[in-house]
Amino acid sequence: MSKPTQPFREEHRYLLTYVEKLLRVADMVGQVPLAPILQGVDEVYDFLTHHLIPHASAEEKILYPVVGKALGAAEATATMSREHVEIVRLTEQLADLRAQLVTEPLNQYRKNEMRRLLYGLYTLLRTHFAKEEEVYLPVLDARVTGEEMQLVFERMEVAAKEASKIHAAV
Repeated sequence: MSKPTQPFREEHRYLLTYVEKLLRVADMVGQVPLAPILQGVDEVYDFLTHHLIPHASAEEKILYPVVGKALGAAEATATMSREHVEIVRLTEQLADLRAQLVTEPLNQYRKNEMRRLLYGLYTLLRTHFAKEEEVYLPVLDARVTGEEMQLVFERMEVAAKEASKIHAAV
């Protein structure tokens, strides 16, 4: 029998395949020529801005209020929301660094910064997803029906698409 949160678990599995790319690109820095690194950074940035950050925005809007209600404490998701802020901040720093590489060389300082940002995002995202999977989703499985969770998931998909359009326009 499938759990009420199964659609969220499947979404996480899908997103985590892209999160792993952060690790692969970070490992390339200083080991391969600049062109494949820039291509990898561009792909990672595209994933973060068009998929992951809109997903996080949808969680804030749709999922976290449901989690807060299930836990009986609206503030129960505050630490996860703070992680979303940090994900956006690190993504913006990655974009700034990538823009520098149009005119500046990938010197030792920039190599270190690139690895710091990519490894930092990777670790933060892996931990963030693990907390959702290990803490929030079991609570929802125990306290929310499958029909309710399906509605939440559908609303999240709509909210993520809206957030993606807004982010693309910025």
